[in-house]
Order: sequence, then structure tokens, then C-alpha cells
Amino acid sequence: MNDKVLNCPKCQGEMMRGFILDMTYGGMLVEKWHKGEPSKSFWRGTKAPDDEGIPAAAFRCNTCGYLEFYARPEFAAR
Repeated sequence: MNDKVLNCPKCQGEMMRGFILDMTYGGMLVEKWHKGEPSKSFWRGTKAPDDEGIPAAAFRCNTCGYLEFYARPEFAAR
């Protein structure tokens, strides 16, 4: 997926890879996808084990701005 040029499904423009920044207390992280429904946590806001999440990348169309997300392990911060 890294070397393949993606075309926008809406307007056929070229998609550019990026990510959505998760601003946390004391840090900045790459968003992660988790299966199932979210459940509330008193201390953290939402219960989500870190080891179960899959890093997500966002692809943005340079022409119309459409966003498309993919969750794959290789999208983790390096």
C-alpha cells in the first residue's frame, strides 16, 4: 500500500497518505482502530487495550479533500 498510488473513489484525484493525530495527556499518538463497541472508563474516558488496537492511516484526496482510512500494523509510528 505504501508504493501504490491510490485514486479517490469520489473524484479520481490522487490520494496522499497521512495520519490523524491523537492528542493525549503528555503526548501525541497515531490513532488506532479497535473492534466492537466502545465502553466508558472512569479514568481514561474509553476502555481500549493498547495491544489490541491497529494503527490507522488516513489518505486524503488532493483534489476534493475526501478522507479514507485503513488500519494496518505497518502504519504504526517508527
